[in-house]
Amino acid sequence: MGLIANLKAQRAYSLHGKGQTEEARKLYKEAIDSGCDQPRYILAYCLLIIRAGEYEEAKQRLIKLQKNPMLTPEQKSNLFVYYSVCAFRLGEIDKGIHLLERQSAKQPTGQLYQTLGYLYVEKFDLNHLPDFEALDRAEQEKREAAALAEAEENGEGNAEAPPVAEEPPVILSAREKYDAHREKAEAFLKEAIDYDDEDSVCLDNYAQFLYRCDGDEEAARPWFEKALAIKDTQIDTLWFLSRYDLKEGKRQQAIQRLEQASKGRFSPLNFATKELVDSELKTLKLKA
Repeated sequence: MGLIANLKAQRAYSLHGKGQTEEARKLYKEAIDSGCDQPRYILAYCLLIIRAGEYEEAKQRLIKLQKNPMLTPEQKSNLFVYYSVCAFRLGEIDKGIHLLERQSAKQPTGQLYQTLGYLYVEKFDLNHLPDFEALDRAEQEKREAAALAEAEENGEGNAEAPPVAEEPPVILSAREKYDAHREKAEAFLKEAIDYDDEDSVCLDNYAQFLYRCDGDEEAARPWFEKALAIKDTQIDTLWFLSRYDLKEGKRQQAIQRLEQASKGRFSPLNFATKELVDSELKTLKLKA
């Protein structure tokens, strides 16, 4: 059964390489459900269904794959990246970031810089600011509950003299914790560019951080332009540069950029979705 399943997976892998993704996806699933245990094929299938938005299924298969003794270090790194993307899209971005931070501390790679960098941008987008006061209240309630539980455990009315109180630990506010993590994120994004200053994804990530997390559109623009010079089909780069075009009244140039973006292969780590790009194109063309 395993041999037949692996042969079927090989066929799926071949179709996948030729761009026949629907046929490949069907064969991958049949092979894996029939006992295929080869990490390369399971990871390839997970990548396909992640691109199709089936994050929960991919997540569960990745959890199971993590125990596979045949995983190479490179495959394990890919597994963590894929899992983090699923976590992000399932509303658990902090879990995805924490996992990739651990992996990056062990052995940074280009893929880790790209993926973790983008998750940082999403995390610290000014439009996603958390309710710091609510977080502080929740933390205070948690500390009070823990203190009450400890007091009940120790009992009341102890005749012995109370121990000398130690100096209370420094407790950071939710905003202070957020800002400290944000500074770490920005340092990582800069480190990614130092690692490879011709990686168009890392350049775009840093540009987006300046644009979306700092609100500094002027500082972001040169980084978007540098990313575009390296890869002129990068979807998010084209999207953000089209924003500058529209502000400057260059509607036709914005349309050209968006038409180019619309032809690209969208992924779960794109800020601009296919629907967003096509909707914007339609609106701009109607104004022509």
